[in-house]
Amino acid sequence: MKKPLLMLVLLVLSLVTIASCKDTSQNNTADELAKSSYVKDHFNKKEVTIEMRDGVKLHTTIYSPKDATKPYPILLKRTPYSCRPYGENEFPSAIGPNEYMMKDGYIVVYQDVRGRWMSEGTYDNMRAYIPNKKTNQEIDESTDTYDSIDWLVKNIDNNNGNVGTWGISYPGFYATYSAIDAHPALKAASPQACIGDFFFDDFHHNGAYLLSYFRATAVFGTPKDQPIDTAWYKTPDLKTEDQYQFFLDAGPLSNLNTYFQYENVDQPGLRKKDLVDDFFWQELIDHPNYDSVWQKKGIIQHLKNIKPSVATMVVGGWFDAEDLYGPLETYKTIEAHNPENYNTMVFGPWSHGDWARTKIKNAVGNYYFGDSISNFYQKNIETPFFEHFLKNDGDHNSGLPEAYVYDTGKKSWKKYETWPPSNTSKKEFYLHADQLLSSNQAPVSKNSFISDIKRPVPYSEDIKTVFTPRKYMTDDQRFAARRPDVLVYETEVLAEDLTLAGDILAKLQVSTTGTDADWIVKVVDVHPAELENNNEDLQDHLKMSNYHLMVRSEVMRGKFRNSFSRPEPFVPSQKTPVNIKLQDVFHTFKKGHKLQVQVQSTWFPLIDLNPQTFVPNIFKAEESDFKTQTHSVYSDSAIEFTILN
Repeated sequence: MKKPLLMLVLLVLSLVTIASCKDTSQNNTADELAKSSYVKDHFNKKEVTIEMRDGVKLHTTIYSPKDATKPYPILLKRTPYSCRPYGENEFPSAIGPNEYMMKDGYIVVYQDVRGRWMSEGTYDNMRAYIPNKKTNQEIDESTDTYDSIDWLVKNIDNNNGNVGTWGISYPGFYATYSAIDAHPALKAASPQACIGDFFFDDFHHNGAYLLSYFRATAVFGTPKDQPIDTAWYKTPDLKTEDQYQFFLDAGPLSNLNTYFQYENVDQPGLRKKDLVDDFFWQELIDHPNYDSVWQKKGIIQHLKNIKPSVATMVVGGWFDAEDLYGPLETYKTIEAHNPENYNTMVFGPWSHGDWARTKIKNAVGNYYFGDSISNFYQKNIETPFFEHFLKNDGDHNSGLPEAYVYDTGKKSWKKYETWPPSNTSKKEFYLHADQLLSSNQAPVSKNSFISDIKRPVPYSEDIKTVFTPRKYMTDDQRFAARRPDVLVYETEVLAEDLTLAGDILAKLQVSTTGTDADWIVKVVDVHPAELENNNEDLQDHLKMSNYHLMVRSEVMRGKFRNSFSRPEPFVPSQKTPVNIKLQDVFHTFKKGHKLQVQVQSTWFPLIDLNPQTFVPNIFKAEESDFKTQTHSVYSDSAIEFTILN
């Protein structure tokens, strides 16, 4: 080809390529604009206040399809996190549980719960349920939901009389609440990552205070005396990127009171150290044990009489650092006490709320589980559930299984008609003194370690400050296994797959030179050395080779070992049983892997430091209470697993 002709051809190709790229860019921009304006283009927005039976008015935002030629079900989400954007001319980019449902035809309603944002009334953090109400002044979230649904079905045009509720995290708690004393129009409720009890979810785990949620306290405890459309609270500014060192330097929890003193005073130095303005922080201080306040706020015990007319689908993530107890106990309690009800569970390889996101790549922290797992859930599980009960006949033949669960070891979905599956059995593995994890018992001996109060075991090797922790749930645990204050027990290399499907019970036999101690148990999947990296987002210092995947973990504050309401000290150096329930897992330890158990006494600053001497109230502990101690774990300790046969 002659040179001039060659140049002409290249020029033409370049122009075509540029034009093509320009068209693609314009198309992408048009698609993004169309997506961002979908709600505005297809829904009418209306803001109303709905009066409750006691006269308090709750701000409610209603998105109704512009196509008014047919009736639609109502989807209701009640939230303490606001109905933003406020204003009838302001629209979000998406509404509803997922994009499929947004486009399938629903009236979507959001409501600021009592005392939050633009709603009137007084906010109560996890407001206690009141049984056998006698007057209209006896209100709770059940009555507010009932009154709201009653108004919605009577006042929204083109609704078909069926209502569903959903929500993730705190809104999931309100979705659970909707099923108690439910309105006749409520046909389906999906509590997702739902809080069940603040002594076992979020801010406490088995009596240990989750220091890592410290910054979130202000969101729930800053006073508000009137409706407002902008945030009235501020999270504490730690002025550092190293939360481990910050909390270590801060010392006892009482030294953190100053972060919750909001009122301005002329002479701050004269203010008493123990006076705080944040009512939730004050509640934590006043109620260090599982007393009547926490017991009443818990919702699990009130799920024993759910009307069969309400179908429930409980959703959670196997690696949810915030609310794992809640959804598992919600499902189990409804299932145990309401045998005639349609009640199912869905658990996937997610951290908190990941199933509602649209990312193709599904990973938790450094660990990759696969692509489009959340999309599969949204399209094939969540959408059919609501469609069946709100648009179709709503019988129990929904086409969905009792338990739709993801095996986080095999990385695949499984369906079961019961949870745990019927073909499971319990098996104990003992913690041998030679660090072997074995199904065979050995002569009783012990492993001991020094728990240095000045050098607690970190829960993560990352140097960071977080609002709430999430990533650590799948973190590589090699950094902890190599510390002298972490005991490690593991099996030989597995000759065949071992699948755990259900709860785990650590039956420890321990002693301490002190009068209190925390006991943390972690179940770890040790990967083969020859494994190659499969996650391009893996932190630079890590390799999948020999990766120590944390599958489950839990803490027990030792003084609560016999009762969460009546703590008691240890007798120094006396062998003592401590049982720790670890939440359910569905994980296959594959052939060539090893099953490992780690035991430690600090997990900082995920949980606060135990003084290792008995104190009645951890929020009032003094610096002098904190002592380094020696802890021992005896070889007749066992971990009871639920094994899939």
